[in-house]
Amino acid sequence: MQVALAQINIKFGDPDENYRRVAAAIKQAAVQQADVVVLPEMWNTGYALTALDQLADRDGARTQAFLADLARQYHINLVGGSVAVARNDHYYNEMLVVNRQGALLSRYDKVHRFGLMREDRYITAGQTENRFVLDEVPAMGVICYDIRFPEWLRKQAAQGPQVIFVSAEWPTVRLPQWRILLQARAIENQAYVVAVNRVGSDPDNDFGGQSLVIDPLGQVMAETQDQPIVVTAKIDLQQVAAVRGSMPVFADRRTELY
Repeated sequence: MQVALAQINIKFGDPDENYRRVAAAIKQAAVQQADVVVLPEMWNTGYALTALDQLADRDGARTQAFLADLARQYHINLVGGSVAVARNDHYYNEMLVVNRQGALLSRYDKVHRFGLMREDRYITAGQTENRFVLDEVPAMGVICYDIRFPEWLRKQAAQGPQVIFVSAEWPTVRLPQWRILLQARAIENQAYVVAVNRVGSDPDNDFGGQSLVIDPLGQVMAETQDQPIVVTAKIDLQQVAAVRGSMPVFADRRTELY
């Protein structure tokens, strides 16, 4: 599977411009013959949380149609990062996953809200897991702060996903922890981690990119710096089976205790 990290600069509070930037990144990934493109977190609005009543995508309709059209046009799978969505008088930080045919495979509302960026004041927490299949490869997706909760990822990884997709707006000041946490999630779940962070800044934070592809042994296969870029890497799913076969941590879990 050829994965593409679509690391973009999100324009604060300007959905129209951000849809244009994402479309350009997906086109570039298609030129690089990617099988799946991964986008960052809250890419339609950035963390313009006080303006969600004007900016959030109603029911996610615009984003779903937008991703579906591009998926069909380029015959490419899209892990659509996440966008600000308005639904039933609530706002959600929602990941949409679309396959090559433009079919919606999953919708995931971020479960763990990040208080330091005031998500707990404006965003409603999700309640469901996010597992799906891309090109016959079982996968899962989480959003940013979720990776600090290993039990949440393990609960889903125990069901067999071979790739963990992560979308984020992770501030520069905490990037050292970003890398360590992602490597740990790859090692303990014996899965590839494909994680995309944004670059640029908003009124409160700077974002330094460092998007990563990490193999099941925790080794970094691809990484970016702090500029807008699309980077691809080929992951070998046979390595997942080999690592899990050599050290069967899932079989050795004491589920009667924990």
